[in-house]
Amino acid sequence: MNLDDLLRALNAGQTITGDSPLHQVMHAASQEALRITGELNGRYQEPVRVRELLARLTGRPVDESVTVFPPFYSDFGKNITLGKRIFINSGCKFQDQGGVVIGDDCLIGHNTVLATLNHDLEPSRRADMHPAPITIGRNVWIGSNATVLPGVTIGDNAVVAAASVVTKDVPENAIVVGSPAKVVRSLAS
Repeated sequence: MNLDDLLRALNAGQTITGDSPLHQVMHAASQEALRITGELNGRYQEPVRVRELLARLTGRPVDESVTVFPPFYSDFGKNITLGKRIFINSGCKFQDQGGVVIGDDCLIGHNTVLATLNHDLEPSRRADMHPAPITIGRNVWIGSNATVLPGVTIGDNAVVAAASVVTKDVPENAIVVGSPAKVVRSLAS
């Protein structure tokens, strides 16, 4: 088993059992992510160096228009896709095994958590992990201290208010608030 096998399984929504070879591959990838984010967060880095480290973390190029203010945390890294003109503020945590896609022109506020894994509810299978992607459309603004849970899609132009917990899909042009986040109004087109 290798990283490509793991990514195929994760992106297919396959459960990763706690005692499986795929879990071992995920653990090894996590150790690499911790090394890279440790370097990223350990001291001041010029913006170009931040993007270089993000490219190492994700395994793909990061556009020069992307800005990330460290510290930035990811316990996997290999399933993050970033568009253009994205700003990610400090303290964000991406648990991206299930996949995180962020569209162009997004703003991600301080301490946002994007979580793409759930553990099994059955106590005897609690180490098993169920991946589900988070997809963030274009021109989305996520306020500080928001949490987005597995399987959520946030539509274009949406706003997620600070400290909201997003448990279900957010329509395009919607403003959501609260825990769980609920639509409070729509933006004029």
